[in-house]
Amino acid sequence: MTSTAPYWGTGPMASHQMQSTGAFTSVATRRNFGQNHVSATPPPSTLPAAQQASNPSAAAAKAKRDWPESVRLYVQRAFASENNIPGINREELETKLKQVISDSAESNTLLTVDWANKPLPQHMISDERHQTIYFNQNPPWGNGVAPLNIHDTNTRSTDSPSKKRKSSDLESSQNGHQKVPPWHLANNRVVFEDRITHPDKRQRTDFGGKSSSKSHQAKNKKRFEDGLAGYVSPKQPFTPSQRSTPPHEMDQGPVIGRCQDLEKKYFRLTSAPNPDTVRPLPVLERTLDLLKRKWKKENNYSYLCDQFKSLRQDLTVQHIKTEFTVDVYEIHARIALERGDLGEYNQCQTQLRALHSQHLGGHPEEFKAYRILYFIHTCNRTDMNNALADLTPEEKKVPAIKHALETRSALALGNHHRFAQLYLSTPNMGAYLMDMFVGRERLAALSNMCLSYKPAIKLRFFTEELGFESDDESARFICDHGGQAFLEDREGEVMILTSKAGRFFEATRQAAFQKVDIKGQI
Repeated sequence: MTSTAPYWGTGPMASHQMQSTGAFTSVATRRNFGQNHVSATPPPSTLPAAQQASNPSAAAAKAKRDWPESVRLYVQRAFASENNIPGINREELETKLKQVISDSAESNTLLTVDWANKPLPQHMISDERHQTIYFNQNPPWGNGVAPLNIHDTNTRSTDSPSKKRKSSDLESSQNGHQKVPPWHLANNRVVFEDRITHPDKRQRTDFGGKSSSKSHQAKNKKRFEDGLAGYVSPKQPFTPSQRSTPPHEMDQGPVIGRCQDLEKKYFRLTSAPNPDTVRPLPVLERTLDLLKRKWKKENNYSYLCDQFKSLRQDLTVQHIKTEFTVDVYEIHARIALERGDLGEYNQCQTQLRALHSQHLGGHPEEFKAYRILYFIHTCNRTDMNNALADLTPEEKKVPAIKHALETRSALALGNHHRFAQLYLSTPNMGAYLMDMFVGRERLAALSNMCLSYKPAIKLRFFTEELGFESDDESARFICDHGGQAFLEDREGEVMILTSKAGRFFEATRQAAFQKVDIKGQI
């Protein structure tokens, strides 16, 4: 009786036994890469030498599986860990690798391709992504058609500050621009109609087979390359001559205004500025004097903000950067601070930083102090460190900057008594900025007092430590934050029950520090 190998038998012996008994018919192994697996070396043949000699088809299959050594090294390099690119997973890599080698095999160029210098699949995927991003941001129909984009944030001013404290935030307006879609252009009508699939075209495509599909792909590829005529790979050094600049992005030179109106509403530009609606510098100087008089007389912030934005826009489109520009931005920044408009204040502060670096005059030390106080308000440690690193030893001795640095130091050390003293002696208009975060710092101090002084402290002590003007003001502060239950009258003295209020004010402090308004941040 003839014995056969068990069905779980593996290896050459088991394979030989099953072949000798005719238990199965040999099937040639797959000659291309699988969808979910790519091997660095093609699988070796498991047929015995005698059967390969007697079976020409098996020998031919083996010959096709003998990949060139250069291809094997290319596959190994593709899966080497040092060639991995973040963001490209293994599945994408295998798919691209399969496509590259399969295309070369179909075109019989496996032996002629320089596999040692051929880009790896992950690099091809990365380049394709960069090309797609550039094409989306710079479509071919955007050249010479998109509207002009003019930003209106540039200017400053010098004026004596007033000291009223309020808070409100308005978002800064930002300019955007839209590109004209291709179907609005006469020279792109053919391209657009080519995208429409008519019934007769659909029938020809269905019966045309592979050739029609390839011609369509070639047409799309040519259209894509035409749109990327100026594309530069991120691995190559960029030179200005490699990319054409759209006309609306070119520097067309300053506009010379001819308008003589002192007052003009602000309109966001969507095209090139018209000189007939732009005021020249002498008119702008008279406009600034008029706005200062109206602010002192009428105190209408909505009107004034609109007029200042219009004034700044006229300065921008005429490329005017002088001491007058600095004055305009400084005055607008101070007025925005007075009304608690951080959005407009930050627009002005951003431009003032650039203008002050050009030494055009103004008050750079004053606004550097404002920047430090603003970063305290927003808890922005990174920008705070950058601002401190930019200060020179001479600037640190300026009273306004020295005060801002001492305020930062007092809060960093938890010295709330010193902070209260600095709050009451703030120079210039820094008090408007300190008003935005003094409340949360007082809550932090009250929370610490509840942990340090038990079972109760006098309300008068709390008033003097944190710089309140009276006991009524400090009691109102506690009640406004829901702590009226922890106030108690004992023999004519108002006491704060710190032993009971500790957890409550700690939770209130945490909530206050979570709500930091950074609207329009620099």
